[in-house]
Amino acid sequence: MEHPLLSRTTLSMLTLAGLVALPYALPRGAALDRLRLLSPLPSSAVATPAPAAPAPTVGEVAVQETRADDGSSVEPSAPGGALPFQRPAAATAPVLIDGPPPRSIEDPSGHALDPYYAALARAEAKQPGAIARMTYYGDSVIASDWITATLRRKLQARFGDAGHGFILVADAWPGYHHDNIRRSASKGWKVSRVVGPYAPDGLYGLGGVSFVADGPGMYAQVQTMNKGDIGLAVSRIIVTYAEQPGGGRLALKLDDQPAEELSTAAEATRVVRKTLTMPDGPHKLEVRSNGGGPVRVFHLLLERDGPGAVVDAVGIIGCRLRFLDKSDDAHWAEELRARAPDLVAFTYGANESGDGFAFPMDQYEATARAVLKQVRDALPRSACLLVGPLDAADKRGDSYPSRPVIPAMNAIQKKLAAELGCGFFDTWQAMGGHGSMGVWLQKGLGGADLVHPSSMGAEVLGTWVYKALMEGYAKYQASNPAPTSSAASP
Repeated sequence: MEHPLLSRTTLSMLTLAGLVALPYALPRGAALDRLRLLSPLPSSAVATPAPAAPAPTVGEVAVQETRADDGSSVEPSAPGGALPFQRPAAATAPVLIDGPPPRSIEDPSGHALDPYYAALARAEAKQPGAIARMTYYGDSVIASDWITATLRRKLQARFGDAGHGFILVADAWPGYHHDNIRRSASKGWKVSRVVGPYAPDGLYGLGGVSFVADGPGMYAQVQTMNKGDIGLAVSRIIVTYAEQPGGGRLALKLDDQPAEELSTAAEATRVVRKTLTMPDGPHKLEVRSNGGGPVRVFHLLLERDGPGAVVDAVGIIGCRLRFLDKSDDAHWAEELRARAPDLVAFTYGANESGDGFAFPMDQYEATARAVLKQVRDALPRSACLLVGPLDAADKRGDSYPSRPVIPAMNAIQKKLAAELGCGFFDTWQAMGGHGSMGVWLQKGLGGADLVHPSSMGAEVLGTWVYKALMEGYAKYQASNPAPTSSAASP
């Protein structure tokens, strides 16, 4: 009979204890210093309140110049005091990135993500024109293309690069950034946003922002990358703008070709989508106001003919989930239908964590349900995924307890996902649950504001969501016959 002190369980516990104690036996600054799980966190790490809810004003604010953006993975205006966005090396945090995801996507129906998995299967089978589209809504982490950039890179490495997807015309707020695309814009554009100031007609396009050029000469440029593995080519650009009474002239200049000038004057305001097609390859588009009245533009969509994957990063800094309802209902539904994503994903909670319980949880649940139901009604054949809120903490002496509203919101999102037929990825539990943001800060994965991740943390989160999706996709493949490469894409 095995001696109880020599059981496998006991030996495992002793080994674990030894590994935890090892970093403390080494001098500070040694290679294992970051593994000191029980060390006090930096006293400089203080919580920063989330942006206040928008004032109920109607109008526009001017945006600053969007300087030439080389589309790299460095973003100087990172959200929430997080580190500049620099892609970590492959060996970074291997214990977190390697292996299976810490949580699977919860799906009581077992089929919530089937429409997206079917689109991935068509792209993987190399069906002509097959594109798996993901439209990902969120707050500052998504507005800076964190998490989504990782998803885009990994999905396109496996399924093919079908384009960058959604891009705002200019920087509607500091910190807006997209990886693997080059952007610039003049100053002077005026914006109305779902976070305020509001557009009187509630028209914000797909991304919650309306841009207006009041005079001639204001421009925005977007260009493919000239190096890297993705973002090197485009074959289709869709410009979404408005025709309106008194509208001016909008010029679209592709590469070195003569500009095409469009009149945006009309008897009544309506949204128009202009599709430009071009040979697949490197291209540059300039959107410019040419006078004659105000020009109103919403966003751009960059795609290739496929097969492949696209990830739209539709981030809105300062946004709460309920603010998406600031759009005119019929308009937003039409924008969703026009985009026709196979999967709509949501990550919200950072700004709600600053509101705390001042916004009652029964109202949080009701407004979240209303927004998600709008999406489900507009896109009944698309998949839906809620990526739950990250942990958010407050400093209390040497401890960093979770804000109490985080588990409450997490439970509501999980409940709504099951109720509305969406998948749910429990980010909070994946991070470690109560107090996990403090540990993440200590490990270089959390931002100094104790709300946002660092660049390394965003890479980890994006990798987890990707792996959780691929875990579900493997199960889908096991029970569904693979499509043939010659089959036509729907």
